[in-house]
Amino acid sequence: MAITTTLKQIRKHSPCEDGWEKLLKHLGKTKADDEPVKFSFILKNNGIDDALWCLRALPSEYHGRIRHLTADYAERVLHLYEKEHPNDKRPRRAIQAVRDFADGKITEEEMAASWAAARAAARDASWAAARAARAARAAARAAARAASDAAWAAAWAAAGDDARAAIGDAGVKMLIRKFG
Repeated sequence: MAITTTLKQIRKHSPCEDGWEKLLKHLGKTKADDEPVKFSFILKNNGIDDALWCLRALPSEYHGRIRHLTADYAERVLHLYEKEHPNDKRPRRAIQAVRDFADGKITEEEMAASWAAARAAARDASWAAARAARAARAAARAAARAASDAAWAAAWAAAGDDARAAIGDAGVKMLIRKFG
């Protein structure tokens, strides 16, 4: 059985105008109505972002399945976070909380607390990345300064050697001219 919604249900959730107009155009309509619209149609014609957004227009009987779907999507990319933060289990616990809430095992408040912890983990990771970027920029500037100083010193030394050689050559020529 296909999962459907209606344009009126979608419109109640204030969709973005671009996506809304695109959907209306593909349906050959100019306004919202109560005719069923398959999610597969929304996916095919508007893309994954709009189709996922439109899930909010489904009746409450689908909410548990949608929560499991979002947990599955989140879990597919969780390894990216855990690779950088192997000891931080807050995002994994938040994903499990979504599943537990969908299955009626925890309250909405417990799920919200778990998600707040996951948001804090994301914020912490963002700040850590920003600090690492600042440190990398400072290290790059220090390396550039050191390279510049080394190049200047090498050029100065080479110029000094060339200058001493030139002075030496000039002195030898002067001595030869003078004492012949």
